[in-house]
Amino acid sequence: MGTTTRSAVAPRRASTRQRHADLTVLGVEVALLALAVAVGAVLNARGVGLHADAAPLYATWRPHLGWGTPAAVLVAAAVIGVGVRWARAARWGPMLGVAYLASVAWTLSLALVDGWSAGFAERLTPQAEYLHEVPGVTDVRAMLAGFTGRILDFQPDSWSTHTAGHPPGALLVFVFLDRVGPGGGTTAALVCVLVGATVTVSVPVALRALGAAADARAVLPFLVLLPGAVWVGASADGLFTGVVAAGLALLAVRGRMAPAAGGLLLGCALYLSYGFVLVGLLALAVLVLRPTDRIGALLAGVSGVAVVVAAFTAAGFWWWDGYQRVVERYYQGWAADRPYGYWVWADLAALVCCAGPAVGPALRRATGRGLRRPGPALRRWSPLAAASAAGPAVLLPLAAALVVLAGDLSGLSKAEVERIWLPFAVWLLVATAHLPEPTRRWWLLGQAGTALAVNHLLWTVS
Repeated sequence: MGTTTRSAVAPRRASTRQRHADLTVLGVEVALLALAVAVGAVLNARGVGLHADAAPLYATWRPHLGWGTPAAVLVAAAVIGVGVRWARAARWGPMLGVAYLASVAWTLSLALVDGWSAGFAERLTPQAEYLHEVPGVTDVRAMLAGFTGRILDFQPDSWSTHTAGHPPGALLVFVFLDRVGPGGGTTAALVCVLVGATVTVSVPVALRALGAAADARAVLPFLVLLPGAVWVGASADGLFTGVVAAGLALLAVRGRMAPAAGGLLLGCALYLSYGFVLVGLLALAVLVLRPTDRIGALLAGVSGVAVVVAAFTAAGFWWWDGYQRVVERYYQGWAADRPYGYWVWADLAALVCCAGPAVGPALRRATGRGLRRPGPALRRWSPLAAASAAGPAVLLPLAAALVVLAGDLSGLSKAEVERIWLPFAVWLLVATAHLPEPTRRWWLLGQAGTALAVNHLLWTVS
């Protein structure tokens, strides 16, 4: 009897310790954000060049309500109240379809808190944005050939800020939309939202293909109520997030055609943002986790990337030259003023606003699970086997965390990371599969509350 009692008490004690550890990490996140806000306010008051009125976020303080407020609350209530339970047992196809529509509704609702024009239709039309350059692109090949020469600032024909800061693929997306459709800010914003919301399909598809279907179902509500949806609707980084997630998902799917298509998308991603060279670490994690034909998938994926690189190079744009010019342009602007000593840690507070408060406790649990699961790999110690044995819900978020850390320490991501790191934040949230089922609704409430608080207290900038 005594042995039975002790065996029943031990798991409860372990669960209590885990809960306390989660709350400790949550407290650290709250303290980090509060400190970043307080220090940012002091530095702004002293005239230090943070160039972010509501540091650590690139925004201004402006409490407000909008037409999207009740809609956002209703979407959040539906996902938390019904979606969590429904995702556990729903048929796979309908589940992904409903999740995608819910994600679009969540993103649009948050955008409309700021109003139709300011929050959505005109979000991508300021002079610093891509749409400012679209009318001037009359010859795509000539634009690509001369793109690098216009990156540096203080020239008569310098590219606008966003265009100069990215490879030409980003501008090409909006040129294409202008050529084939009605064009304008509304079309561009809608495409960013519709593509960005596909992460609710791509990430679960990747997890299922890697043998973690149950984890995919657990993570899905967290992807729908992504706090970073504040910046998905509408910024080009939302579109970039969808492209990267789709590329990684295809890399995980069996066969050769899917990884080749994934390689094409990841190759395109390299020409959307220079920082996506770091996605290679996530791609490697996906390949390691594949249950079969890793080498074949690797070769197919690399071939897809090579096709895109060859096409852009043949058209006259060499990626490495563009990257070197962008680093120089970076320090011609606000980056020269923004203090590394503040942003190197305050960026992590901005990440909490983007990925949500659940990300810290989830990563803590994922790390612990990976350390506690030696499996057969340790008996024949093989790094590849050990990484594979860790499982997708451990290896993918930890790979994403390393990518974020590399970007943070580089000094090339000082501020505005709440949108820049969106493509990595969605993979960090894979770790939420480790959160205990009874607590998930509370964590989702925190996720939704974070997005609502940011969107209603601040006027965010894309």
